[in-house]
Amino acid sequence: MCSVADEEGGSPWVRLMAGNRRYVAGQPTHPDRTPARRRELAAGQRPFAAILGCADSRVPPEILFDQGLGSLFVVRVAGNIVDDAVLGSLEYAVEHLGVSLVVVLGHTGCGAVQAAISGGSPAGAIARVVDAILPAVEIAQAMPGAVAENAVRVNVARMVRQLAAAEPILATAQAEGRLQITGAMYDLFTGIVQETG
Repeated sequence: MCSVADEEGGSPWVRLMAGNRRYVAGQPTHPDRTPARRRELAAGQRPFAAILGCADSRVPPEILFDQGLGSLFVVRVAGNIVDDAVLGSLEYAVEHLGVSLVVVLGHTGCGAVQAAISGGSPAGAIARVVDAILPAVEIAQAMPGAVAENAVRVNVARMVRQLAAAEPILATAQAEGRLQITGAMYDLFTGIVQETG
């Protein structure tokens, strides 16, 4: 998938998938979680990938990819939606930290997507989250299969496209071959992450 290799010789996506396999098998190595690593990182960070994930407490990227301190630049928001703060955070990861892979990580059983499917008028700022997901729900309702799962996948694809088109930083980095942006789905039951493109 990812053509940009990290300093260890494997692509960022390969590293993520190797960690996910360890997690699924119940054999995590818990890398880079020592006091020495913490002290080392006090001087600066160099994550190999950025993850835009849902704020759901069941989907912590560092755990499900079996990564340690300093490996992932994680931005979490309900429904893994992109707003200005999220975009700016990911731009920082690419422009200033040299991240070469951004993964938009959706998951089964997403409450934010379910809220958008349910309709109604949520109170407060929750409405902005739901509004951002509604276009995916509308597309999913016209698709065969389960609306909720389809809506999560469509939402991930929409966010990938939004990031890939974000000028000048992300779109330019991708065009120059310095950045890959992809989508993925996490299954709450199996623990498996699969690329969605």
